Amino acid sequence: MTPEQILQGLLQGPAPVQRRAMAKAITLLESTRTDHRALADELLAAMLPHTGQSFRLGISGVPGVGKSTFIEALGLYLIAQGHRVAVLTIDPSSTVSGGSILGDKTRMELLSVHERAYIRPSPSSGTLGGVAEKTRESMLVCEAADYDVVIVETVGVGQSETAVANMTDMFVLMQLPNAGDDLQAIKKGVMEIADLVVINKADIDAIAATRAELQITSALQLLGMHGGSGHAHADTTLWHPKVVQLSALLGQGVDNFWAAVSEFRSLQTANGRLGLRRQQQALSWMWERIDAELKHNFRAQPGVQSLLPQLSQQVAAGQLAASTAARQLLSAYQAQS
Repeated sequence: MTPEQILQGLLQGPAPVQRRAMAKAITLLESTRTDHRALADELLAAMLPHTGQSFRLGISGVPGVGKSTFIEALGLYLIAQGHRVAVLTIDPSSTVSGGSILGDKTRMELLSVHERAYIRPSPSSGTLGGVAEKTRESMLVCEAADYDVVIVETVGVGQSETAVANMTDMFVLMQLPNAGDDLQAIKKGVMEIADLVVINKADIDAIAATRAELQITSALQLLGMHGGSGHAHADTTLWHPKVVQLSALLGQGVDNFWAAVSEFRSLQTANGRLGLRRQQQALSWMWERIDAELKHNFRAQPGVQSLLPQLSQQVAAGQLAASTAARQLLSAYQAQS
């Protein structure tokens, strides 16, 4: 299919044709072939006027916190409210085999077969932060296909939280009731970027869930008072991060969660923060692609390729400083540029 045909398929509305077009579009965008990249750029340019109207929700949390169960419960709730929901799930690729399980779709049995939902699992493929390289572009495909809520979900592996927060309108961090004291989360800097903290599985231990809510709320207020997180607590025109309890398995608290999300969206739209956030993300996206392309071109240059095996061996053997080898490779690259 040509980019024009794919775009027409995306714009057709809910139909099997649209789903096929979405799959083809994302596959094209994820391709590393040079000829495919040119077609992908053409498709992106054609899609842009049809994007930007959805709400982008990032969700992260450690394995076992119940992300898939929560996303399915949330997705079904939103569909019942008249929304169309797209879910982009990112599975970390193995550093040994390079493979990914991509099992999120099987864990969302009801949502995955609903005609008003679209789920696309993707491997991180070694990308820093555990977020698929082309997730931003996949979001545009979903928006062009008129999905008004796009959820990006990834496992919490350190930098993944920051990566997801930098490509979505709102970042949600999921916690367990008895996951340890809140100071551990603050040390990672995760609480500073969280717009909303969800304590899942609150039905298992109500006392522990309430204690966790109080601890995390106190920590968020402390961060807001210091103003370093951009959530200065004294400013009523800004969103102040909240903590909500719920049980995704029982479907309890999902309505309260979405009420908080809706409040966030309204407030951040009114004060201009939502638009500013998207502008900053677009520029960040541009520089990320520049960095990735420069690295690819660097490795592909003949002068670098001829020197790289020998210098790598010398660095590994302790015969050459890594910084010296880097300078030599950069000099070889610049000489042929």
